[in-house]
Amino acid sequence: MSEATKPAQGQGAALTVGEHDPELVKRLEDGLDAFNAAATGHAEEAEFSVRVTDADGELIGGLSARAWGGLCDIHLLWVREDSRGQGWGAKLLRAAEEEGIRRGCDRAAVSSYTFQAPEFYQRQGYEEVGRLPGIPGGHEDVFLYKKLG
Repeated sequence: MSEATKPAQGQGAALTVGEHDPELVKRLEDGLDAFNAAATGHAEEAEFSVRVTDADGELIGGLSARAWGGLCDIHLLWVREDSRGQGWGAKLLRAAEEEGIRRGCDRAAVSSYTFQAPEFYQRQGYEEVGRLPGIPGGHEDVFLYKKLG
């Protein structure tokens, strides 16, 4: 791991740039969660996942999400290539939405690159609410939203 240390303002302070640091990420998450809870009054955040496996126990696909402040935030959804087009993505997404509702969510959000599946989410009732240009290959990051219930 190569790191670069640069002088920082303040006596004894050091600014370090390096590889992924799980301990740092945990500290940042804890600090930001505390700040967000103080600002919004919503401290409870619950991450959850949904998976589907075949008869041999091999992963067909899965989804990871979190419920926070009434929002079901979909992080990742993936279905292996030989199982696409069989409805697994919709089933995974619907299961996550239902779990979000069970956890008090009344809305859901997800982002998908234009080369991935924004049209899939739109077919599931999500509305596009914004785009971020500048993704390699001339693509964009599409942000989508859906009211649950």
